Parts: sequence; C-alpha cells; structure tokens
Amino acid sequence: MYHIGKALCPPCRVLVVFAVALISLSALLASGPARAEGKVHVLALGDSLTAGYGLMDHEGFVPQLTKWLAARGHDVRVVNGGVSGDTSAGGLARLEWSLSPEMGGLIVALGANDMLRGTDPAVTRANITGILDIAQARGLKVLLIGIRAPGNYGPEWQAEFNAIWPDLAAQYAVPMVPSFFIGVEGMDSADVADLLQADGLHPTTEGVARIVEGLGPFVETLVTSIAR
Repeated sequence: MYHIGKALCPPCRVLVVFAVALISLSALLASGPARAEGKVHVLALGDSLTAGYGLMDHEGFVPQLTKWLAARGHDVRVVNGGVSGDTSAGGLARLEWSLSPEMGGLIVALGANDMLRGTDPAVTRANITGILDIAQARGLKVLLIGIRAPGNYGPEWQAEFNAIWPDLAAQYAVPMVPSFFIGVEGMDSADVADLLQADGLHPTTEGVARIVEGLGPFVETLVTSIAR
C-alpha cells in the first residue's frame, strides 16, 4: 500500500490530506441536501390532543400520523407542537420561535381549551387570525382544524365560536377540517367511549389511530402541496 507519510515531503503531505478532505466534504454536501430536499417539514401546533396526553411517546397523534404518512410513501417530519392545556393565545405566543427555517407547513389544532373555558369568541378569533397571519408571512401551507362547540354557553356563543374556523378558512383561503375527531364521528356513543381514556376527553392509542385515519388524507394533501 502506498504510504503518504513516507512517500511525500511534509508540505506535500499537508496538501494531499487537504485535497482528500475537500473531496470527502464535497461528496457529503452533494449527498446531504439531495436527501434533505425530499423531506417535508410540518409543525403540528395544538394542545393535549396533539401532544399525546396520557400516552406513550410512540402512541400519540404526531408519531402515529408520521407513520401513517410514511406508509403512503411520504418522507415527512411532523414536529410535535402540542402543549397540554394550551389555548389559542398560548399557541400564538409560541408560534414564531417554534418555526424552524425548513418548516413548510402548519397544522393548527387549537381552540378546545378556549371552548372549555368559555373564552370570548372574539378573543379566540383574534388569536387564530394572528397565527394565520404569521403562517402567511412565512409562506407556509396551512391545514386548519376546527371546533364544534356544545351549547353550554348558549346558542349565540356557540354559533359565534363555531363560525371562527370556516370564516377564517375562507378569508385566508386555507383548507379546513371541521373537527379533530372527524375520524370517530358517526360512531355509536358507546364505541366512541371505548376509544377515550378514563377522563372521557383524550383518546386512547386506538382512538388516536381512528383520528389519524380521519385526518390523514387532509394532511396528505397538505404534504403534497408543500412538496410541489
């Protein structure tokens, strides 16, 4: 074997080593971005439903969604931007620093805790509007997930709150899913109960799988639009 250390003078050895390093670096740079360019990066901004409350790390919404997308041939990194107990105000406050430069899409799944607290719909609307303004300024593709509120706070509050998502989806020309739980809607209440944890609010592992089956096609469309 030809030994650089013995065959060349010290300055020549330095030049050869430097040249080899440059070739290696060039090969790395040539292969790295080519792989990275195909990957789509999406931030899932939400609350405990997005965070995977009460579940093992691999059982939550984001890992199950990522696996669902991968099974359909999509190279997607879905970032878990869910914070348990978070409101639309909290999501707006942390959105900017949650968006890394490579991010191409945003799933907005906030408002459930606003609903539970009986937040003034005008406040929630302003917060979701702020989130969409940031997404628009960043050139992000957005999927907006709505809320269907019960009538606990009266029909006027209910109507005003429920209107937030379709109104803003039309205003910003972004796709909207009526409910995070679209994958279990239409099922018998007893069957739905079996898909919820003991608190009756958060889905089990199987419940998340059903939710992903319902939301997955909408996210797949989002991913496809980013990859174009």
